Amino acid sequence: MSRSAHRRHARSRDPRGHWRLLALSLPIVFAVLLFEGWTVHEVDAAKTRRPCTRPVPGSVSESGPVLRGIDGDKVSSAAAPARTVALTYDGGPDPEWTPRLLDLLREHHAHATFFVFGSQAARHPDLVRRILAEGHEIGSNTYTGADLGSSSRVRFAVELGLTQKTLAGTVGIRTDLLRMPMTTEVDTLCGAEWQAARKAASDGYTLVAADRPGRDPAHGQIRQFSQTELAYDETKRLLDDPRADRFTTVTDAVGMPPADTPVSTAERWQGKALNWTVLAGSTFTHLMTWVLGVAGALGLLRLLSLTFFARAHVRRLTRPRPGAPWLREVDAPVTVLVPAYNEEAGIESTVRSLLASTHPYLEVLVIDDGSTDRTADLATWIDDPRVRVIRQPNSGKAAALNTGLAHASHDIVVMVDADTVFEPDALHRLVQPLAHPAVGAVSGNTKVGNRRGLLGRWQHLEYVFGFNLDRRMFEVLECMPTVPGAIGAFRRDALMGVGGVSEDTLAEDTDLTMALWRAGWRVVYEESAVAWTEVPTTLRQLWRQRYRWCYGTLQAMWKHRRAVVEVGAAGRFARRGLSYLAVFQVVLPLLAPVVDLFALYGALFADPVQATGVWLAFLGVQLVCAGYALRLDGERLWALWSMPFQLFVYRQLMYLVVIQSVVALLLGTRLKWHRMQRSGTAATQQLRRPAPERQLSSR
Repeated sequence: MSRSAHRRHARSRDPRGHWRLLALSLPIVFAVLLFEGWTVHEVDAAKTRRPCTRPVPGSVSESGPVLRGIDGDKVSSAAAPARTVALTYDGGPDPEWTPRLLDLLREHHAHATFFVFGSQAARHPDLVRRILAEGHEIGSNTYTGADLGSSSRVRFAVELGLTQKTLAGTVGIRTDLLRMPMTTEVDTLCGAEWQAARKAASDGYTLVAADRPGRDPAHGQIRQFSQTELAYDETKRLLDDPRADRFTTVTDAVGMPPADTPVSTAERWQGKALNWTVLAGSTFTHLMTWVLGVAGALGLLRLLSLTFFARAHVRRLTRPRPGAPWLREVDAPVTVLVPAYNEEAGIESTVRSLLASTHPYLEVLVIDDGSTDRTADLATWIDDPRVRVIRQPNSGKAAALNTGLAHASHDIVVMVDADTVFEPDALHRLVQPLAHPAVGAVSGNTKVGNRRGLLGRWQHLEYVFGFNLDRRMFEVLECMPTVPGAIGAFRRDALMGVGGVSEDTLAEDTDLTMALWRAGWRVVYEESAVAWTEVPTTLRQLWRQRYRWCYGTLQAMWKHRRAVVEVGAAGRFARRGLSYLAVFQVVLPLLAPVVDLFALYGALFADPVQATGVWLAFLGVQLVCAGYALRLDGERLWALWSMPFQLFVYRQLMYLVVIQSVVALLLGTRLKWHRMQRSGTAATQQLRRPAPERQLSSR
């Protein structure tokens, strides 16, 4: 990109509003998930009763099942009169059995009292409305069915309060009826349950227990059912029992006024807000279950595909193919272009490593792009006739490469970054695939030189496991999207045919590679051509570098989007390569923050053992694939120890980069050029070892 283009990009500030939106939305999503986990998976809910330490007071054990008033250990109670049955149903509403029970009651012109869970009522408001519309009565069975006698004071209040808010938002009423979960007859209100019952009565609730199931309906009965198939069958038999004349609600049976009272408009809207939250949480969890499943399947598919195609790439290189043409060794002269802007820390190491190349014919053009340090002087002082230094006003990397291309003396051009150090045989190996007349560009194997710190190790793993394993797959599928600026070989006529290096995007290497595919050239990967590069040493530098890479890649993808409908090599590249980039480098990273939150939700609320097991299994697959990638690249496996930690910091940083890039692109933000501060450590900290002995590949 030219310096004037850089200035245009620098005019606009990076977008900031989306970070505030993300900082606001993620806590809201997490709060919704917490509420969903609290209500559905009942965190802090007592699901078993405390043992009774003492029986209920005598006045209670001898009372009727409807406790209308409690004063200390004294109660005022009521029971159903003779031949009257008050049908009651706990839990629900259940989407399967509540409608069947309502149909059965309507068929027999009977009414009942439904003690609902607030959480279920919020999820099935239509059933709550139908219950009231058909003349039935609604009571509270708490919000989640937690045992009130064993619940904390906060949980007790929330269980009752949320149920009332749910009913207010759903049908605009408040109920005074309460059936305490895990209780049946009045003598089950013992110990802690009796204390909870007294507290509920002081809050204005009428507690409803039940008569024994074996009580004769002729004597009057309050019958308790759940909402199941068994309850349906029992209800059907009871409705046909000739010993009962009337089947009605609890309040009607004992002569009490209706338990439902209208709520205020404010209470109704508060209830609606609660119900919308529950609905949003339920919908979100169901949706994210599918998203997490799809994302996990795609991630696993990617890992398996990378390994499979890497193996196919190795077989292609090591096994002769019948009928494959014999290709001569490429000894043609090579022009190496080294664009440099303020690269005094590493320019000497880069040029000297190139001059030490085993390739016989070589010229090195250092294009100094208006450096303000000693970059040009240091390159000039290298006393070798193969080195030429070209100075130009500051115009940007793309312009510098085009300047070098115009001064190139040879038909094979190698482009390198000014912080890259080459193995002695790298150049010779890099140009060998150009023996095939259809190959227009070759990507080399970039390795991390300064890998001693944790951040360096993470990037080392990413280069080997991510970039280089990707390139093996891309070559097999013939859809290589990027020849890296650090090390790439090109035919000069191919470059001239696409108009040189474009200044349209910030990822000039990706843009150029895609343009070559669209022009009909093949792009391949030569893994034995090794060069060492310097990577960022701070998170701030890493952010700036990856932001520019990602933003530029998105620009290039958009620029070449029409290749998807083209035929031949261009269409094949686009439908495979662009689709891969869109799914695995754009869509999945955009979903990653919410996926991580949902994974945390699963670990906290759903099944911690299962969630941990899935995570460990996925990590294990990653470690195996990364180990295979390290082995293919001749690297030590010791670097794998840092990989689990990479999933908690590095991964999050990378998907935040994608989010920033996508938002910036959608908002039309002009990105500033970010230059990394070099220290020249690619040469001094690289792990020196003999280049692996292998046969030059013929393609």
